[in-house]
Amino acid sequence: MTEFETVYTDFSDFIYKYLLKLSQSPCVAEELTQETFFRAYINFSSLKDKERVSSWLCSIARNAFFAYLKEQKRYDGFAEEAAVAGDETPEEIVIRKELSRRAEECLRRLEEPYREVFMLSVFGEMSLKEISEIYGKSESWARVTFYRAKQKLKERMNQKYGL
Repeated sequence: MTEFETVYTDFSDFIYKYLLKLSQSPCVAEELTQETFFRAYINFSSLKDKERVSSWLCSIARNAFFAYLKEQKRYDGFAEEAAVAGDETPEEIVIRKELSRRAEECLRRLEEPYREVFMLSVFGEMSLKEISEIYGKSESWARVTFYRAKQKLKERMNQKYGL
């Protein structure tokens, strides 16, 4: 068995469960797991620290998931607009979109690991225990990092937009 086959055997279930937690869809999780290991196989020679292979795979999986979301957003954007438009006034829609855009901009500028921990917790709906396992750190580290991420995001929103 090659070294990569061992990695696949050891981590495929973990990555699938991670993607299932993010996507809430077994089909999407399965597809993205395959995409993750395909990308990992192509770039396996560039992995410098074999001890951190789980973090590396989670990073690839996360990027594959967000690429998937971006692609879906193109197709689902119009349906979402129609669904939301019935409940909100045009003014409310514009305000909500602008606030979301501003929050996303501030979130993108957060440094790591704050951005990643925040995104995994809020968008991925992962528990702090699960996040701590991904990073190989304590649950208390994940809790403090998430708290600091929220504080930094609030500060940036206040500084930049006075919210």
